Amino acid sequence: MALSCMRCSPAAGAVRRGLASAAPPAALSFARCGLRRAAALGWRVAAVTTTGVQGAKDAGLEKAARSASQSKVENGSPSEIILDDFEDLSPLSENDDSTVSITVVGASGDLAKKKIFPALFALYYEDCLPKHFTIFGYARSKMTDAELRNMVSKTLTCRIDKRENCNEKMEEFLKRCFYHSGQYDSEEHFMDLDKKLKQHEGSRVSNRLFYLSIPPNIFLDVVKCASKSASSGNGWTRVIVEKPFGRDSDSSSALTRGLKQYLVEDQIFRIDHYLGKELVENLSVLRFSNLVFEPLWSRQYIRNVQLIFSEDFGTEGRGGYFDRYGIIRDIMQNHLLQILALFAMETPVSLEAEDIRNEKVKVLRSMKPLQLEDVVIGQYKSHTKGGTTYPG
Repeated sequence: MALSCMRCSPAAGAVRRGLASAAPPAALSFARCGLRRAAALGWRVAAVTTTGVQGAKDAGLEKAARSASQSKVENGSPSEIILDDFEDLSPLSENDDSTVSITVVGASGDLAKKKIFPALFALYYEDCLPKHFTIFGYARSKMTDAELRNMVSKTLTCRIDKRENCNEKMEEFLKRCFYHSGQYDSEEHFMDLDKKLKQHEGSRVSNRLFYLSIPPNIFLDVVKCASKSASSGNGWTRVIVEKPFGRDSDSSSALTRGLKQYLVEDQIFRIDHYLGKELVENLSVLRFSNLVFEPLWSRQYIRNVQLIFSEDFGTEGRGGYFDRYGIIRDIMQNHLLQILALFAMETPVSLEAEDIRNEKVKVLRSMKPLQLEDVVIGQYKSHTKGGTTYPG
């Protein structure tokens, strides 16, 4: 599932490829919508070789993708970017016989309120969601449907390009949002959720997506209960896993093994929502499709690179999360390393997610491991803002 966070991001290719075999109407249309937006913004789809841009073309959605897919790698050259043939996905999103149920697990949390629900609204506004869809919030907090909608409405903004009928769209979107309270490790509570989902799905083919906006230590509890008690009986079931994916390499591997007990790999989507920021999205375009920057992007011409992450607010509602995982695990080993890898990687063989990942891995393997003496560590301190005091 692409979400707004993944419009044309490197992970979007993996999502589109992973969902293509089962042809889910919602997720496939997300990738299409991302390319449509890219074309609308005047982005260029280009085949890049060692001599520069080979065939940059301003184009519409399908023309752009097809023109790129026709550039074949000549003589086995690994330095040319190729887009695979882009199929017409629009009929899939117009299927009246199926529905998509999106369950945001951890709906009362900071990430869900600030990122996930606004991203889902952005997709709805841009007609990237299917005709029949339902959004359920699931968390331990006691809340009614009306209270969820009120909470969500405070974070939705008309930040979309068109800005037409935005308030009407908000009302329509909020009518599709519902809430179910339950424990994360209770199969019985997920069975109750399943009954509610079926009421909204009716007799249609039900495709279900669970977005885990929760700490990693309860991933397995939710996946176990959802797979046993709330899986789709006649469609696909998918799980989106947010970072951080474990506390270290060992716990990450253990988490992967645990997920595989209940899901197959094609059902699992690991995402980093930071890759959906437009500045990050544009980085690859800036690097590989720009006649000015592409030949100069090397250590011969760039002396120093600084990645600065700056926030104008403190821990606020994230204190408990930071106490357990810390800001370094939350920001540095995922968000900032992703940007560093995108900035420093060589030209990938293609724009497929695995090829981009391979080039990122080369960058990370070539880096010297950080030592504690190389790091200056600070800590959030208490402060007063707007008459409210926030603890350290």
